Amino acid sequence: MRNKNAESSLSFLEEESEGQLTIDVYQTDDDIIIESTVAGVEPDDLDIDISSESVTIRGERRRSNEVSEENYLYQECYWGKFSRSIILPQEIDPDKAKAEFKNGVLRVRLPKIAKGKIRKLKVKGDE
Repeated sequence: MRNKNAESSLSFLEEESEGQLTIDVYQTDDDIIIESTVAGVEPDDLDIDISSESVTIRGERRRSNEVSEENYLYQECYWGKFSRSIILPQEIDPDKAKAEFKNGVLRVRLPKIAKGKIRKLKVKGDE
């Protein structure tokens, strides 16, 4: 027997909650890369906030048609708002970060700041 009050409370929580975006994070010598499958999301519905130490990705996956609850046989896909914040293992340059969206995959490239890199500086004299 179904509890209608429990179901309506659960539906309310599901509508108000935000899903967590699944991600892969890896690095190359020069960059930290974040990848996520965001099929069904329009690029304009993605918002990416980047600081030198963290990245937050927010978005929303919208249904193209409405289906009543009683017509579902399986309901496993997440629809609605989602987000994910990532603390980076090292400092990056947010001004040089790039994001691309191709075939439903979001890829964010974050250039590492090369600490400890030695640079020669020429001293100019009075001319």
